[in-house]
Amino acid sequence: MWDNPQSIAISGEPRIIFHAVLSFSTAISMQHKLLNIFLFVILFFGSCAPKQEQQNTSKPLESVKISYARGFSVNEYENYKKVVVYSPWKKGEIYALYYLVKDEKVNTPNDGYKIKVPLKTLATTSVTHLEFLSLLKEIQTITGVCSPNLIYNSEIQKNVQVGKISDLGDAFNLNVEKVMLLKPAALMTSGFNQTDANAQRIQQAGIPVIYNNEWMETSLLGRAEWIKFVAAFFGKETVADTIFAGIEKRYNKLKSRVADVPDKPKIVSGNNFRGTWYMPAGSSFMGNLFKDAGAAYYYANDTTTGSLPLNVETVLQNFSDTDVWLNANFNTISELIKSDSKHALFRPVTNEQVYNFNKRLLPSSANDFWESAVARPDLLLADVIAILHPDLLPGYELVYAEKLK
Repeated sequence: MWDNPQSIAISGEPRIIFHAVLSFSTAISMQHKLLNIFLFVILFFGSCAPKQEQQNTSKPLESVKISYARGFSVNEYENYKKVVVYSPWKKGEIYALYYLVKDEKVNTPNDGYKIKVPLKTLATTSVTHLEFLSLLKEIQTITGVCSPNLIYNSEIQKNVQVGKISDLGDAFNLNVEKVMLLKPAALMTSGFNQTDANAQRIQQAGIPVIYNNEWMETSLLGRAEWIKFVAAFFGKETVADTIFAGIEKRYNKLKSRVADVPDKPKIVSGNNFRGTWYMPAGSSFMGNLFKDAGAAYYYANDTTTGSLPLNVETVLQNFSDTDVWLNANFNTISELIKSDSKHALFRPVTNEQVYNFNKRLLPSSANDFWESAVARPDLLLADVIAILHPDLLPGYELVYAEKLK
């Protein structure tokens, strides 16, 4: 802002100095007048400026209700929707900001990316985003994917085979040139705690990059609620809300059935991989799954997220006498033991109570556990409850889990 001129005191000096000071004071007075006129003009015309800034600071007309997810928000204003992706790594910071408009001529604040919606075409890099699009009936908008051999969805597989969907390479080594030639309305990808040079190049080419960070949520319902984020780019918030409400209701109903079970089976999860056993942290989405399914998990009170890298000796000490082994990434007991003879020292192996999440595994290595289960945690929870408390779900057929023989 402008600095106010400092006042000048006139002392009893010779007349020539007095006149000099008087002239200077007159000049200062003129500056005051000019400054006042200048400020008046700014205030007057500022009040007549477009409402863009007022919309940015005003309260939204409507907000999408979010109950579990912590990574995004969707707010509707008069001429656009404001979608915020929050940083999972720096609390309180914004990771990405989008203004969704139906008319590109609409003025939006300049602190985010303007995207015309509904999207007509979309390229995506992660299989974890595909079930959201399937539930919203937007598979036809997908024009590019990464690693199509890892995709389970049969409709997407078919579209890849007939050339409707392009192979954009590996998600961590994206074929930027192909994306630019494809020119999708947007590219949906997962964000990480580092600079993505490929995403920057694509953004600079005029293709908006949408960061879908569902994988950083710590609860299964939190991950599933990102369907509301995806829906905003297609104008299908109402549809998404209905879909999620059904999933939430089924999930919580299942959860309530095991809340007071007297016996909670002790479980172990994962397996030894090259000397390290990656066990789900207590506050990770898998850790919360075990809790919601009525399991007794050694790290249930652990407050960290992600995975806990452990040595085999530690795992043997704390988990060898467990009742059930979940998420063992093998197809048979013999494969499990062959990978590491120490696996045979766990009681679930002796009692043949070992399960993987490979029931929907294709020869191409595509596994629906990493795809549709993200958006359907109610089915995943039902699987685990049926394994741990079979009397609660008699006759239930497992969807993602399978018993090792």
